[in-house]
Amino acid sequence: MTRKNWVLITVALILAGVYTFYFTDWFKPKIIHISHTSRVIRRRFRFNEKTDASTLPVIFGFDQRYKLTEIKVVPLAAWQTNKDAPPIWHLISDSNSVPVENFIYGQNIRGMKPEVAGAHATPLQPNVTYHLFVKAGSATGQHDFQPVANPGQ
Repeated sequence: MTRKNWVLITVALILAGVYTFYFTDWFKPKIIHISHTSRVIRRRFRFNEKTDASTLPVIFGFDQRYKLTEIKVVPLAAWQTNKDAPPIWHLISDSNSVPVENFIYGQNIRGMKPEVAGAHATPLQPNVTYHLFVKAGSATGQHDFQPVANPGQ
């Protein structure tokens, strides 16, 4: 091959690399989009009954189904001062969690267990801001939320 052919091949490979880097999602971090809502719900799910005594249950939803590998909730004020603040609820996947599109704070999720054996979700306090961390393999998401006081209490 001539020198001109090598130059054209090199330019084509560089352009393909630039296109791949800037116009595909291959090199971008995977982000989980999280939303939340607080409402009265029926007791259809099994979760720690103590978690919703003074607040309405908080339901978290995602933009699609994820096989979660970690869920962690910490008070936002504590996390802002100490990135290693102890979580009030921390679940990890012990083997193969089921794909979920939503869950309730304190809910037992199949395939996940507390990081510390026997630990339960600490009850949320109304009007306190919390920070949720979620991982599903290489995808991660973070979300701030504030529980609503239970009007029935």
